[in-house]
Parts: sequence; C-alpha cells; structure tokens
Amino acid sequence: MKDELNNSVDILKALAHPIRLAIVIGLSESYGCNVNKMADNLNVSQPIISQQLNILKKAGIINGYRNGNQICYKVENEKAKKIAKELSS
Repeated sequence: MKDELNNSVDILKALAHPIRLAIVIGLSESYGCNVNKMADNLNVSQPIISQQLNILKKAGIINGYRNGNQICYKVENEKAKKIAKELSS
C-alpha cells in the first residue's frame, strides 16, 4: 500500500506544473507527439519542453519512441491519464 501511495504522490507532483499537465493532456488525446510540435502548440521553447518531458519520464508517466529520425512521446501511465483528464474537465 505504501508503494502505491508513493507512486500516486509522484504522479501528482509531476502533474502539478501547468506545462507538464498540458503536455500529458495533449499526449492523452493523441497517438504521440515530438518536442517541436509540443513547443509550437504550447507556445513554449523547445528546451523548456525537454526539461518538462524529462520530469514526466522520471515519474513513469510518459515514454519516448523513435519515429524515423524523431523521438515522439506518449502517455504510458493510465492513472496519470485519468487524473489529467479529470483536471482538464
């Protein structure tokens, strides 16, 4: 039970930043996206997006996969997806 609670706390901490929450919401509604497209959609610089993606990866919320010469990201954690959906409605 303690491990599950710690995991939930880690997810909530990661989603507590508006850019990270926007990233997860956007990725939840798509099949994946690369850093440049996220930066354009959120009107934020690419380095900031990359920093936020690293935090989401460390929290186990997203994963990257190769699509040609690009790395695209998608949400892998269903709990985080549900929380982001609730927060966005």
